[in-house]
Amino acid sequence: QVQLVESGGGLVQPGGSLRLSCTVSGSVTNFDMLEWYRQVPGKQRRLVARVNSNDNTYYADSVKGRFTISRDDAKNAAYLQLNSLKPEDTAVYYCHTMLLGTDYWGQGTAVIVSS
Repeated sequence: QVQLVESGGGLVQPGGSLRLSCTVSGSVTNFDMLEWYRQVPGKQRRLVARVNSNDNTYYADSVKGRFTISRDDAKNAAYLQLNSLKPEDTAVYYCHTMLLGTDYWGQGTAVIVSS
C-alpha cells in the first residue's frame, strides 16, 4: 500500500505565499515523477507542475514564474512553493505519482487566496 499525504494549504491574502508538501509512504516510496494538480468545484483537475527523477520540471503557463516544484528523495517528499498568489489560484491541490504502473493520489489540501 502506498499513501500520498499533502499538507500546507490554508487561507492567504493575494500576493502571499504558501508551501505545500507531499509525502510518499508505504511499500514503495521511490518515485520517478511527481505532479501537483489543482481542482476547483465543477471543473476538471488540471496539472500545475511536474518534477522528474532527473529534476526536470514542467509548469502550467498560469503558474510559471510564481510556483516552484522540488523534491527531497531522502525524505520521500516533494514540495510546491506558491508565491505571488492570486485569487484564481484558489483550489484544492493534489499530488500524484505513478509507482509500478499504478496511479496514486493524495487526499488534497485546500488553498484559498482571498483578502
